[in-house]
Amino acid sequence: MMQLSQCTWTFPELLKRPAFLRRSIDSISSRSRSSSKYPSFMASASTVSAPNTEAEQTHNPPQPLQVAKRLEKFKTTIFTQMSMLAIKHGAINLGQGFPNFDGPEFVKEAAIQAIKDGKNQYARGYGVPDLNSAVADRFKKDTGLVVDPEKEVTVTSGCTEAIAATMLGLINPGDEVILFAPFYDSYEATLSMAGAQIKSITLRPPDFAVPMDELKSAISKNTRAILINTPHNPTGKMFTREELNVIASLCIENDVLVFTDEVYDKLAFEMDHISMASLPGMYERTVTMNSLGKTFSLTGWKIGWTVAPPHLTWGVRQAHSFLTFATCTPMQWAAATALRAPDSYYEELKRDYSAKKAILVEGLKAVGFRVYPSSGTYFVVVDHTPFGLKDDIAFCEYLIKEVGVVAIPTSVFYLHPEDGKNLVRFTFCKDEGTLRAAVERMKEKLKPKQ
Repeated sequence: MMQLSQCTWTFPELLKRPAFLRRSIDSISSRSRSSSKYPSFMASASTVSAPNTEAEQTHNPPQPLQVAKRLEKFKTTIFTQMSMLAIKHGAINLGQGFPNFDGPEFVKEAAIQAIKDGKNQYARGYGVPDLNSAVADRFKKDTGLVVDPEKEVTVTSGCTEAIAATMLGLINPGDEVILFAPFYDSYEATLSMAGAQIKSITLRPPDFAVPMDELKSAISKNTRAILINTPHNPTGKMFTREELNVIASLCIENDVLVFTDEVYDKLAFEMDHISMASLPGMYERTVTMNSLGKTFSLTGWKIGWTVAPPHLTWGVRQAHSFLTFATCTPMQWAAATALRAPDSYYEELKRDYSAKKAILVEGLKAVGFRVYPSSGTYFVVVDHTPFGLKDDIAFCEYLIKEVGVVAIPTSVFYLHPEDGKNLVRFTFCKDEGTLRAAVERMKEKLKPKQ
């Protein structure tokens, strides 16, 4: 019997989605049952036996897919769905947030050198010492805070694992965690695995400001943590100092932790990024999560980290030890080189992305979208309703099939999908030629309803 490794993907509310999202998954699942070349994207992370004779296929009907109840609602990510449809229809992918250009040569050369130098075995569980030190040095430069790289920095397999280790290591079943919607889909899935009770505060256009009265009302004696993502995916919002100060005061007053996802901290355009941990009284109750991929266009390397005081780092490391234990060794050595890049690297990065952002934003406005401000990240959120489609899912389907451009429907980033039905997200982490080509397709084929 041949062994076939299967994958788990998460996608909130898939079963409530329209047929076009379900059809592509169903077609893949049906193909996977007859050919080992197409493993089911909906299967649980396990190893199953694949029949290798026609007779075995005939006498072994496909078994129902199995998944733990806490993950039943999460089927496959919207990013996977949209990328698959982009390939099928030859569409330009402005949906998934990965660059279509490569990272800097000096970082890649450092990885190659580390491999040649024999740095290829398991790394120390919480990080190669040189990378821990580089993270601590960068954190000091960015926040003014001095942290112990041995006791307060934990290297993880991307920020997604940093999120998982933080949730699983510090949240108990029944704890309440407050999210700001729309939110990165892994937050909800990981909190579900931790058994948390999720409360969602919706950020609304045009400025996506935090509704402070609503936040104050949401905090209870059971609230364990507030999760903040700034700069914010998908809206591009950056939490203001005033907002962060109020949130900090509420956390101190109610003994609440803060988990802050800051992977886009170097992509701040209209204002300076402020790390929650840098505010008075907040470092002791904050886990700061970050990664290499967005800043250095190396998303496939999956190098992330957390910075937290020792009493919180303990829980993060306990979970990390049994999730991945260690992260890719040569890439950690290269990441340390990357984090020691001069300030000129970050300045050039912002100039480059500012130019890309201008191409996309001006193009979307010319097409007829209502474009909302994006102060950070490499995303822009727009209102699609001028084009007359019933919701974000229908619009994105039309955009792919009839226009040849991919965007992400934002309703999948809400606990209540209705809140996001008028919005879609575009990314500008693509080369300028790709962005201009996408804009031209939309100008040609997408017309507002009169």
